[in-house]
Amino acid sequence: MESVKRTFDILTYAEKNFPQESALAVKRNGKWERFSTADYRNEVDNFSFGLLALGFKKDDKIATVSNNRPEWNFIDFGMSQIGVVHVGIYPNISEKEYLHILSHSESRILIVSNKELYELLYPVFEKLDNLEEIYTIDQVEGAKNWSEIGRVGKEKANKYRELLEQKKAEIKPDDLLTLIYTSGTTGLSKGVMLTHNNIVSNVGLAIACVPYAKVGDEALSFLPLCHVLERSGNYLWQLIGLKIHYAESIETIGDDMRDIKVKVFITVPRVFEKVYDQIINKGRELTGIKKALFFWAVKLGDQLKANPADRSAWYNFRLKIANKLIFSKWREALGGELKGVISGGAALQPRLARIFRAAGIRVQEGYGLTETSPIVSATMADYPGVKWGSAGLVPDSIEVKIAEDGEILVRGDNVMIGYYKDPEKTREALTEDGWFHTGDIGNVDENRMLSITDRKKEIFKLSGGKYVAPHLIENEFKESQFIENIMVVGENEKFTGALIAPDFEFLHNWCHIHKIKFRDNKDLIHNPKIIGRYEKEVATQNKDLDHIAQVKIFRLVCDEWKAETGELSPTQKLKRRVVMEKYDHLLQEIYPKEEF
Repeated sequence: MESVKRTFDILTYAEKNFPQESALAVKRNGKWERFSTADYRNEVDNFSFGLLALGFKKDDKIATVSNNRPEWNFIDFGMSQIGVVHVGIYPNISEKEYLHILSHSESRILIVSNKELYELLYPVFEKLDNLEEIYTIDQVEGAKNWSEIGRVGKEKANKYRELLEQKKAEIKPDDLLTLIYTSGTTGLSKGVMLTHNNIVSNVGLAIACVPYAKVGDEALSFLPLCHVLERSGNYLWQLIGLKIHYAESIETIGDDMRDIKVKVFITVPRVFEKVYDQIINKGRELTGIKKALFFWAVKLGDQLKANPADRSAWYNFRLKIANKLIFSKWREALGGELKGVISGGAALQPRLARIFRAAGIRVQEGYGLTETSPIVSATMADYPGVKWGSAGLVPDSIEVKIAEDGEILVRGDNVMIGYYKDPEKTREALTEDGWFHTGDIGNVDENRMLSITDRKKEIFKLSGGKYVAPHLIENEFKESQFIENIMVVGENEKFTGALIAPDFEFLHNWCHIHKIKFRDNKDLIHNPKIIGRYEKEVATQNKDLDHIAQVKIFRLVCDEWKAETGELSPTQKLKRRVVMEKYDHLLQEIYPKEEF
């Protein structure tokens, strides 16, 4: 794969080594629409020709706001092979963020996927002088369509073919490929500058993580392609010859998995937590011996040792029975032929990694940031590259060291070249000799397995001088089925407290079983029986924590925390400042002001 130096070389490599009749597919209106490798090439080149005809030059910017679909790839490679920089933007951010990113990036045009986004972003487009045009991918009445660019390109292909080859030859691995604006948990986002080499070097490393993936296997894509993890995975699947299927919607993921008999996909822990919760809820609906067998298998799976040599013959015998009777049905629910799942964006609960691997499904956790393209470490397919609770193995070609204060520093080809138009923040993040400050606290063991313990900026000190790492506590508490989300608080206070967002779907079912009546969620969280049940749950979770970290007082909230409502970032990270402002009245109940 030495010929792959720039992202668009991936398509050339695929054409030469494994041309396919269904390289990319998307489900629209319940039917799969497929594109061959030859279709892919034609769409990419025509888009490049069209951009050249419109006068686009190297380092110009084009922004996209789109769902996952083959057209994203046509646009992406069509841009990159003439040196135009792709600015991928999340479809669920605020107007303030859209204005900031589109203005700051100096994007010349904006391409959106559908009518809803067109109507949302047209007012933003009208406010920005740097934006020359807005296009849609779907046909939208009154809007220019992205295919117009490709149509112009197709008509003028002969005129621009030689120029395209010249432009491709001029693009170097260290040239700017993309600006990815980090979602961030505070303030406006920063534009991370990633080169072709940043991404390609990282994708090359990722191949070792999926030795089980074979040419022609089916991959499902549903995380936003503007997210660096899904984007890199998208390149990886193409580089090793997988057929990529883009889900029709988040609601259809389960059906789509079963339809294509998915072999691999990328997700964030929260999605997998919900899958697990749904499976467990199905188990609770069983009765008698079936229910007993189900939870026997779950308990057995939770005891799985990472090293097969540490598992007794008796354990293996029982696991074989559990797989035949119970876990086989789990695999069927996920398509029946799933080989592996890549999990990133946040810490995965060790329990989930154990249980699903016991069920014959590899859930491989990784660690990284947008600034590291993204992989710094990754759980491998099999032991010894598997360690419960760790973020996986650090490849030899990436350097990691732990600073005196515990911060993880990273150096390698995967590290960004800086933040766009922000030399001050670049200097804060990158040392002169190339070490990137991740802002995360962790450690590396003797086998180069990396563990993350918290965010440097999120660790706080109680008034007594003791430090609390909220991330670790939160991850422990989220293992409870009663808890959808939690924010641990207590900076400069006497004790550790928490705001808890219940898993209302689970809680409603629990209330039905226990004949507890309620009008709405607001009424529910004030019910003494519910508060008592959560007190019991908090006490259970506290048992494994040291005294300082234990949650002494908590308050339940009646809302589900989402990116759309502002409590979470687009990558499902907690926006602590937003949550604290929203629930200031509850924080005052936990920490009442002392009257003198």
